[in-house]
Amino acid sequence: MSRASSKHFPVSSRSSAAASLRRSGYEPPGFPALLGTDFSKMSRAEKVALLQAILRRKIHGISFSPYLDGQSPGTEISEQQIQQRLSIIEPHTHWIRSFSCREGNQETGRIAHENGLKTMVGIGLSEDLDVNEVELRNGIEVARAGHADILAVGNEVMLREDLSEDQLIDYIERARAAAPGVPVGTVDAYFLFENHPRVAAACDLLLVNCYPFWESCPVQYAHLYMKDMYRRAQRVAEGKRVVISETGWPNVGSAFGAAVPSYDHAVEYFIRTYQWADEEGVEIFYFSSFDEAWKVGDEGDVGAYWGLWDKDGTLKYV
Repeated sequence: MSRASSKHFPVSSRSSAAASLRRSGYEPPGFPALLGTDFSKMSRAEKVALLQAILRRKIHGISFSPYLDGQSPGTEISEQQIQQRLSIIEPHTHWIRSFSCREGNQETGRIAHENGLKTMVGIGLSEDLDVNEVELRNGIEVARAGHADILAVGNEVMLREDLSEDQLIDYIERARAAAPGVPVGTVDAYFLFENHPRVAAACDLLLVNCYPFWESCPVQYAHLYMKDMYRRAQRVAEGKRVVISETGWPNVGSAFGAAVPSYDHAVEYFIRTYQWADEEGVEIFYFSSFDEAWKVGDEGDVGAYWGLWDKDGTLKYV
């Protein structure tokens, strides 16, 4: 299942401009304007009202896992549960992104389409080659049935180093051959497509995860840094469509370097993200729909607090 990596990325994975900016504190002429909305002049209530207005207009997309509190990958999920969880977010998004095609999750694409949503259907890949075959087979069935608008073959496989380049490319090519007409790619950290140009070339589109938080970027500079991540992916894409498949900011938990979780920082990051998305027509899937306690094992205490809605399905920012 999708998660941000908690490892420290080397400096070579970062924007030299953003890194230099953070080190020096230099502010060139016009820099405050580049930072976007001046939140220092807004009350929390005003910021929350702006976030809610963005959600009412609907964002492009959002990451979706149907798990309830106490559940995690390995839990068999019912269609009724998928329907109930989707009903919470459906009024606020055009697309949803799923992460697996087994244990009931393979029904997400169909149910989402029945609710008028477009779908990026995730095919989970790991070191377990037998499970990978189940995921791939089910994902292809979903696509052939017309319920996948994008097939995402693997999530952060290169980041975890679960498979070789050749193995990952083989899964991508098999999915494309079996589901003609459906755009196929793999999801990974933006810089890994630079490091693995063969994988980038094998994809119909680039699906890039951009997390200034996990690269210790202060929130006031984070959307500038995300823009640079996106531009780097565009250069690798060479004209192909680039989609930000994950980005977000936690509202609770321990700081990661200069990146500090908080209620206000999460609201500000969301607002700046979608102001930029609207200005430049960038396709962004926000991470995530719901808080999920099971993620603390991989991500530390922040892992449970990336949702726009809490674990019970209540919007956190009110």
